[in-house]
Amino acid sequence: MGFLRKALMFYIDGFKNLKLGKVLWKIIVIKLLVIFAVLKVFVYDKTLSHIGDDEQKSHFVLENLTSY
Repeated sequence: MGFLRKALMFYIDGFKNLKLGKVLWKIIVIKLLVIFAVLKVFVYDKTLSHIGDDEQKSHFVLENLTSY
C-alpha cells in the first residue's frame, strides 16, 4: 500500500504546480468518462438479464452460439 501511495503522491505533486498538468488531468478524466460511457452503452449487453432462470439463459446462449 505504501508504494501506491508514494506513486500517487509523486503524480499529484508533479502535476499540481504545472498549468499544463491541470489541463492534461482534465483531458484524462473526460476521456475516461467518455470511454466508460461508450462501453456501458455499446459493449455491456443486458440481453441475459431479461431472461428468466439459469436453464433459459443457458438455452438462449446455446442457440445463439450454434446458430451462426
